[in-house]
Amino acid sequence: MSAFTALSASPFSSLFSSLGSLLLWAGEKLAPLFGASGTAVAVVLLTLLVRLALHPLARSAARGDRARAALAPRVAELRRKHSRDPERMMRAVRELHAKAGVSQFAGIGPVLAQAPVLFAMFHLFSTGSGGAELLDRTLLGTRLGGRWADALGHGGPFGAQGLVYAGLFVLVAAVATWTYRTARAAAKAGAAGGDSAGDPALPGMAGFAKVAPLLSFGMLVTVALVPLAAGLYLVTSSTWTAAERALLRGLRTPGPKAPAAGRGRRHGSAT
Repeated sequence: MSAFTALSASPFSSLFSSLGSLLLWAGEKLAPLFGASGTAVAVVLLTLLVRLALHPLARSAARGDRARAALAPRVAELRRKHSRDPERMMRAVRELHAKAGVSQFAGIGPVLAQAPVLFAMFHLFSTGSGGAELLDRTLLGTRLGGRWADALGHGGPFGAQGLVYAGLFVLVAAVATWTYRTARAAAKAGAAGGDSAGDPALPGMAGFAKVAPLLSFGMLVTVALVPLAAGLYLVTSSTWTAAERALLRGLRTPGPKAPAAGRGRRHGSAT
C-alpha cells in the first residue's frame, strides 16, 4: 500500500473530501464570472485566505529581522571579543538575542504553517481523493490535475496548455529575481553594518545565507512537476510573500534603550 493510499484510507480522507467539495462549490459560484476556470480561481482565493490568516506571523518575523539588524553591531563586537572561542561566542549571541526577545526561527513560522494546506492541495490533485470531477476542472483549458509534461503532449510549449505554464514560469522567475536581488541587497547592507558572517548563534547559517537567495528559482522546477492546482498555490503564495516583504520592509521596531551608564554620564556632565 502506497503512502498516499494509506493516507486516503485514514481519517484525513474526510478532510480532503471536504476541501475538494469546497473547491468545487466555490468554482460553481465563480463560474458566472470566470467560466470553466472558476475552480482555478477558487484555488487562488483559498491561497490568499491562508496567507492573510498567516499575516500576523509574517509581521512578527519582519519585526524579528529588524531587531536582529539593530543588534548587528553588538553581535559583531561579540564576534571580535570571542574570536578564539566560537562556542562562547555563540552562547553570548544567544543570550543577547534572548534578552532582546529575538527568535532565531520566527521567519520559519509562515512556511511551516501553510505546509499542511500545500500538502492537501498536492494530495487532492494527485490522487483524486476529491473526486475525478475536481481533477478535470481547468484553467484556460488546462487540467488542474495535470502537469507540465501533459501540457507539452497537447501542442508543445507554445500550445494553448503550454502557454498557461509559460505564464506561471514567467511569474515565478520574476518573483524569484526580485527575491534574489532583495536578499543580495540585504546581505550587502548587513556586511556594511559589520554583520557579514551570518548569525554565529546558528552554525552553518553563513553558508546557507549565501545559497538561500537562489532557492527561490527552484520553484520553477517544482511548478513543472506538481499538479497545476498545486503550482497555482505555490505561485500565488510566493507572489504574496514578495509583496508582503516589500510592504513590511518599512515596519518599525522600537530602538534599543540608552544604557544607564550613558544617562549617568549626561547627568554628571550637567552638574
